[in-house]
Formats: sequence, structure tokens, C-alpha cells
Amino acid sequence: MVLEVTMIVVLPGREDDFVDAYQLARPLVAGSPGCRSVRLQRSLGSATRFVLLTEWDSPEAHEHNFRRTDRFAQWRALIGGALAQPPLAEYFTDIRAGQDLFTR
Repeated sequence: MVLEVTMIVVLPGREDDFVDAYQLARPLVAGSPGCRSVRLQRSLGSATRFVLLTEWDSPEAHEHNFRRTDRFAQWRALIGGALAQPPLAEYFTDIRAGQDLFTR
């Protein structure tokens, strides 16, 4: 399992529009094969900053079952008008207890 962390910055004054669009678009992500969970969080320090946390079976599940499908185009069409810049996404994985953080 991997966690996709996506930093999202929306246009000032469009925060509520973005949240409304996210509510409509969320099922497109959540219904993708390999998607385990999706949640959106808003910054307490900056009203225009959000973090989208999406758990996937693997990066490949995300790529093949969402990014390369019409679901992604529909997602981007719904939320895109409120974005101030392209979102920045990165995958993360859990550290096992006792695992050396500096060993690759």
C-alpha cells in the first residue's frame, strides 16, 4: 500500500468552489480499482492550501486505474477551475518498526 500526498493550492476566493467540486469528483477517485481511501484536509494556516491523501494498492494501480483513464480527465475538469497551480503529488510508504531509516 502507498499513500499519495497531493499538495493543492486554490485561487483566493475559490476555496468553497474547490470543496464543492471535490465533493462531486471524489467518487471518481474512490471508485477506481486499487483505491483504498481518499480524504481532503484544509490548512489551518492558509485557507487556499489543501492536502489530498489517497491510499492506493500501488503506484501502478493509481497510474493505470485512474491517471490513464477518463476518470482523471473528469476529475481535473471538475476541480481544475479552482486551482492556482498544478498540484504537487508524491508517494509515501510506511516505515516498519525497527527499520533503519537510512538503509535503502
